[in-house]
Amino acid sequence: MTNPTELLRSRYGEIPFNYEIDWNDSLQTLLSHRSVRSYLSDPLPPGTLEWLVAAAQSAASSANLQTWSVVAVEDPERKAELCRLSNNQAWVNQAPVFLVWLADLGRMAHIADSRGLPHVALDYIELLFKAVIDASVAAQNAALAAESIGLGTVYIGAIRNNTQEVATLLNLPPFVFPVFGLCVGYPNPEVQPAIKPRLPQSAVFHRETYKLAEQDEAIAHYNDIMKEFYTEQKMNAVDWSQNSAERIATLDYLKGCKNLRETLNNFGLKLL
Repeated sequence: MTNPTELLRSRYGEIPFNYEIDWNDSLQTLLSHRSVRSYLSDPLPPGTLEWLVAAAQSAASSANLQTWSVVAVEDPERKAELCRLSNNQAWVNQAPVFLVWLADLGRMAHIADSRGLPHVALDYIELLFKAVIDASVAAQNAALAAESIGLGTVYIGAIRNNTQEVATLLNLPPFVFPVFGLCVGYPNPEVQPAIKPRLPQSAVFHRETYKLAEQDEAIAHYNDIMKEFYTEQKMNAVDWSQNSAERIATLDYLKGCKNLRETLNNFGLKLL
């Protein structure tokens, strides 16, 4: 088991606080998370996906509506097409399984229709929020479960750049929207991804009330930490704040997602 001090240093670029806690495997898995972008071709053992879905279904669900679903894609041709629709990120094609997580309001619409009831609440954005949140917490449970048994994962949000094509490929009915993908597979041992530092807790952790101006020092410190991290990883040592600000300065970063409202409307979601 990795020393918790080492994991905290990797996660923050320093030791951010004194800890007095009984270390355990769950904390080990959580703090060891890293995005894996190189996979072996080895298939997952039988039953693995079912265990990951069981972990996903153990997550909280708003009002117990369970407004999410997941499609596991293993077929090489379909996976190759999803790779193309995800900006040709090679690991989508390389991982033995690609999970597409869905905000699924279609099941509730079907249940209401089968009972002769209307489903006017599905026209409101609150229900979409519930479904996206449900899908997100379920997927994170599955990702943690996968990592706890030696698998690697990486989230793929780029499928939203081509949601209509993804929906057609996966035969999604109305009211069912692809939120993100998740590569799952055995990490290539020859490629060891580093744990990426996160913002200092003083930037994200508030007590009693939110404080924006007080984050400036923490953000400046994080810029230095990330420059050092990128240098160690032999990557371009960009300034995190500058790079992030440039991403939101124009619509270029949004790519196909800039028309998301229109796309959601096409999926039957009115977003009132």
